[in-house]
Amino acid sequence: MGLISVILPVCNQRMDITDLEEYVRALAELKSPFELLPVVSGDRRSELLEICNTVSQRESAIRVFSLEAEGWGRAVQCGLAEARGDLICYAHSSHTSPQDLQRVLRYALSHPDDVIKANRRIHDGIMPRLGSLLYVAECRWLFDLPYWDINGTPKVFPRKLGKLLALKSQDDLVDLEFEVVCRREGYRVLEVPLPTIARDAVRQTTNLMSAWHMYVGAYRLWRQMQTP
Repeated sequence: MGLISVILPVCNQRMDITDLEEYVRALAELKSPFELLPVVSGDRRSELLEICNTVSQRESAIRVFSLEAEGWGRAVQCGLAEARGDLICYAHSSHTSPQDLQRVLRYALSHPDDVIKANRRIHDGIMPRLGSLLYVAECRWLFDLPYWDINGTPKVFPRKLGKLLALKSQDDLVDLEFEVVCRREGYRVLEVPLPTIARDAVRQTTNLMSAWHMYVGAYRLWRQMQTP
């Protein structure tokens, strides 16, 4: 396997220089060439962009990108378009520790022909957990997906699985689209169990409106894929 590209969307979160440097150290331990692609957006863009640029001046493996418009899918698409690697990964920077990233990439390096994805759970209250379960059930029913964790990252794939380079969703549905493309194209997906995310360690992003958007969006994606 040649170059590893790691796409790291960064949006409205706590991050300092040490955080980014820890990712670099974890990737260096893989003993494979790599590039780290922070994609910065959101209201704190100027502050976070300054942090990323500061580290990139010391680390030639870091290439920083900035987006005015927010959107998880937009950030992922930007990174996919810019990635030069033979092995491509994207990960939620708020949810993925350097150790988790390293673990999933080691697994991917030992399975170079397959898609690798994280499988983890988030400690939530009863209602968010119920909402997540309903979303998973909907995705199973619409797309015959066998996964309990649709949105979990890191997600890793070899460049030769080219359909995954052309994801179109500009929001949180990009992870569902990723899974659906794998299912449709017959890409083998291997899951890596990762530690549970404690709710107090991440920013709460799910509310009734966003949940409704996910449910409706999944159905809309299904309808789109029925069109020849």
